[in-house]
Amino acid sequence: MDLIHRRAPDYVLLFAIIALIGIGVVMVYSASSIVAQDQVGDSAFFFKRQAMWAAAGFIALLVVQRVHYEKLRRITPALLLIALTALVLVLVPGVGRVVGGARRWISLGGPFAFQPAEAAKLALVLYLANFLSNRGPAAAEFRRGVLPPLIVLGMMFVLILAQPDMGTALLLALVTVLLLFMGGARIWHLAGLAFAGAPLVAIAVFGADYRRQRILAFLNPWGDPQGSGFHIIQSLLALGSGGLLGMGLGNSRQKFFYLPERHTDFIFSILGEELGLIGTLAVVLLLAVVVYRGFQIARRAPDQYGALLAGGITGLIVLQAVLNIGVTTGLLPITGVPLPFVSFGGSSLLVMMIGVGIVLNISQYTGSRDRGIAGSSQVT
Repeated sequence: MDLIHRRAPDYVLLFAIIALIGIGVVMVYSASSIVAQDQVGDSAFFFKRQAMWAAAGFIALLVVQRVHYEKLRRITPALLLIALTALVLVLVPGVGRVVGGARRWISLGGPFAFQPAEAAKLALVLYLANFLSNRGPAAAEFRRGVLPPLIVLGMMFVLILAQPDMGTALLLALVTVLLLFMGGARIWHLAGLAFAGAPLVAIAVFGADYRRQRILAFLNPWGDPQGSGFHIIQSLLALGSGGLLGMGLGNSRQKFFYLPERHTDFIFSILGEELGLIGTLAVVLLLAVVVYRGFQIARRAPDQYGALLAGGITGLIVLQAVLNIGVTTGLLPITGVPLPFVSFGGSSLLVMMIGVGIVLNISQYTGSRDRGIAGSSQVT
């Protein structure tokens, strides 16, 4: 059995996260100042809230980073139950807050609210890592290894779709497939799931008029430039206007009520407009560093649970980033998924930073082996 040595956390990963959050806080202020002044009379309203959540998230990251990841196994069932309960409660009138026609937030008093779907992402990763590592070779069996995670995913998928939030529901499905693959599920099981799930996703997409319009807008945004295609056209105009070096920080034109969701789902477009291709590439590079270091930590983890946990959290970050950037650049239909660590949103930022804290804790423990996902060791 291999010896595990405790070392310093992965500072490269930590510094990349801090840089992304710093860029995000600045861009939230730049992108939201006009709408904040118009709506609440305070141009720094969203900036102050994001900065506060960033500070709270950093404290949470430091706390979680000091807790051995194996201890998370004990509270995983409770966290999963809390996440599912919150997903139910958010749908209850009077409990869930409706914004823009969607019931996704639970009020915390005053202007503060929490989005249960964000917590559900991390809860699902914790559950899958714990379940699959406990199953061992049985993870390759459909009934014992694949079916139970599908049941949990199905419950979350239906509850989140009811909010409605198709983007997050699809993200959870992708993360589940990734972790099943990492945990040893057979390829033909996963291929069969994709084949069986595709018609269900198609029904969910085309069964709602606004989702159907998003698909049509993705295929031809200029077919309805003032309607369903408005978001993506304005996003592309912002990115195109930035050129190589951008128009300068704070000089966006699209934030003047042209581009919707400018400081949330489409903040990457404003970043491209103000900081140009150089700015967008800097963010993509930082995200690439996070993904590379995260999967390296997963590869070197001392046991399967740590490997699955680090890989799942890293996969969640990269998949969410790909979905967001794909939408803003017109490569994917609009999904309403924020850009990790950059978009405005306290729930997303807090949960993501807690997730990074877990990965940083795993990075402190390495064995003498280098055998990828599988393997086990004794902590000393």
